[in-house]
Amino acid sequence: MVPKKIGTHNGTFHCDEALACALLKLLPEYSTAEILRTRDPALLETCDVVVDVGAVYDASKFRFDHHQKTFQETMHSLRADFPWEIKLSSAGLIYFHYGEKILADLMKRPAEHRDTQTVYRKIYEEFIIEIDAIDNGVNMCDGDTRYRINTGLSSRVGGLNPKWNEEQTPAAADRQFQLAMKLAETEFLDKVNYYSNAWLPAKELVREAINKRYEVDKSGRIIELPQTGCPWKDHLFDIEEELGIQGELIYVIHTDTKSYRVQCVPLKLGAFDNRHSLPWRGLRDDELCRESGIPGCIFVHASGFIGGNQTRDGALEMARAALKTYSPDNVSEK
Repeated sequence: MVPKKIGTHNGTFHCDEALACALLKLLPEYSTAEILRTRDPALLETCDVVVDVGAVYDASKFRFDHHQKTFQETMHSLRADFPWEIKLSSAGLIYFHYGEKILADLMKRPAEHRDTQTVYRKIYEEFIIEIDAIDNGVNMCDGDTRYRINTGLSSRVGGLNPKWNEEQTPAAADRQFQLAMKLAETEFLDKVNYYSNAWLPAKELVREAINKRYEVDKSGRIIELPQTGCPWKDHLFDIEEELGIQGELIYVIHTDTKSYRVQCVPLKLGAFDNRHSLPWRGLRDDELCRESGIPGCIFVHASGFIGGNQTRDGALEMARAALKTYSPDNVSEK
């Protein structure tokens, strides 16, 4: 059989086409495909699929460019039940059309399975959308930013381009593009592994903890998780919404190796502000025990988002004491 060809542009490469090519090669039909980097229309015509070049988006013809003036597609425009309205890059296009199949193969579940669909949405929201936005020049926020993030995948892929004072040949650029594809593939597979094997199973633990919240404290505002490291935050917000109790949960207690932690629920996912920060910010050990009146205290972080105690009962008492100063009209800042 003649190996299939995946076409993309030559010259400086970016994260979106590196990831798009890597995603395609995760499909059985393209696993052994050759990567052809060119802008020659005649050579691109010989390719089985073309990404990020050619000025055509037509999935029926396996053409996936997003640079043409007429292109305005988003996940939402292609599928109305998706909320995301960032313009797609070639990575987003390939993920939209083939992501479910790729995940079904990796997760060993049907594409329509609830878990596959959950991870499909989560990986777009937490990974692919960032690449789409950066490639299309979409700012993270309005106005000036206080700092730049230079360690994201797009930056690291860009850094693999040959430097100005290194070998400037097509062969050298193609070698570096292979490294970029591998980097993008590794990051994608790591996300799939995390969301399918760690993040997804945690949801039922969080749900159970929320259902048992009144057994932990009569206020119903403190939940207890059985172990450290459980990714609870986005599950907590989702389950609060499902149950119609948005904003009611304030603290989470959990083990941390040989001690216990009390952690604040943030105002929203990704925020550094809390629904109610712990008092006693920056205090430790004996001073913290004296100020709080609670034995076994270890620390409270200077920002107030987390504290520690030697025992479960001590951590719970810290949460209860902090809760006494809580008012829904007076949320805490970091």
